[in-house]
Amino acid sequence: MGAQTVAIIGASNRTDRYSYQALKLLLDHGHQCYPIHPEHPEIDGIKCFKDLKVLKQSHIKIDTLTVYVNASISKGLARDILNLKPTRVIFNPGSENQDLFDTLNKNGIKAENACTLVLLRTGQF
Repeated sequence: MGAQTVAIIGASNRTDRYSYQALKLLLDHGHQCYPIHPEHPEIDGIKCFKDLKVLKQSHIKIDTLTVYVNASISKGLARDILNLKPTRVIFNPGSENQDLFDTLNKNGIKAENACTLVLLRTGQF
């Protein structure tokens, strides 16, 4: 698969965070990125979206949603993710949420527990 549109839930402007590193590596691999964070207007000059509802209103088709928030945050996102209709959702280590995982799969959205950084570095993204 070629370049994708990727939304990053839990994107961070802190360079030590995996979500920041994923943003940079996704861009390096030619993907179009849409960081999601309620408090950051932008990260390194890239517009940040407050939440998935605001992203949905932009009429951007998301291929992959990569999750960097824990289950206590993501448990309330099922409806927004289903409305966004990404092709797949990656739950990165520490963000696993079995209930949301099952809900997505039941609704035709491929969910996987994986590491976006590893997938990119090994050509499996």
